[in-house]
Amino acid sequence: MRAYMKSSMPYLGVQTPLLREACRQAFAEATQLSPEDWRDSVLALWRNAKYREERYAALALTGERRYRAFQTLDTLTLYEELIVTGAWWDLVDPVASKRVGFLLERYPAPMRKAMRTWSRSPDMWKRRASIICQLSFKARTDVQLLHDCIEPNLDDREFFIRKAIGWALRQHARIAPAEVARYVARNKGRLSPLSIREALKHLG
Repeated sequence: MRAYMKSSMPYLGVQTPLLREACRQAFAEATQLSPEDWRDSVLALWRNAKYREERYAALALTGERRYRAFQTLDTLTLYEELIVTGAWWDLVDPVASKRVGFLLERYPAPMRKAMRTWSRSPDMWKRRASIICQLSFKARTDVQLLHDCIEPNLDDREFFIRKAIGWALRQHARIAPAEVARYVARNKGRLSPLSIREALKHLG
């Protein structure tokens, strides 16, 4: 698992279904946390992790249903830390698509502003997060925001940015294929071959 993920942090080797069940039981048995204790618990798990599964558990705690009400704009700084210090796709992508995406739907105006700022960040993982935060939005996708977050990154040669652009466009193409085809045609000179291939994957 460590070799596959190219992880400097070791793994215990716990398979995903078993880890999910362990987290489910632990969270169900735990006393209801306050917003402050919930945040502190997530950060304690994350910052003190010796094994990667402990960071996966921290991510699971951020999505625990009992604490859904804690998902406010104040948690964006928490997710920013997880993204910047996680700095790898298996940790960044769930935070971006599930947690940051949820905040974007709940607080569209301030989150749109934040995502446009992230799209120009020196930190590559924050830029990736801004691009893929709408992966599950389908017809609710804010197309202008998607384009605005892609635009500053069109000329970036970093693999994880090029992949993110293609992934986000491919997801949007499921409900707006003609729109994505036009966007790719318009930006063909700047989009990388990887981004184009991913974006048009299901369009024939």
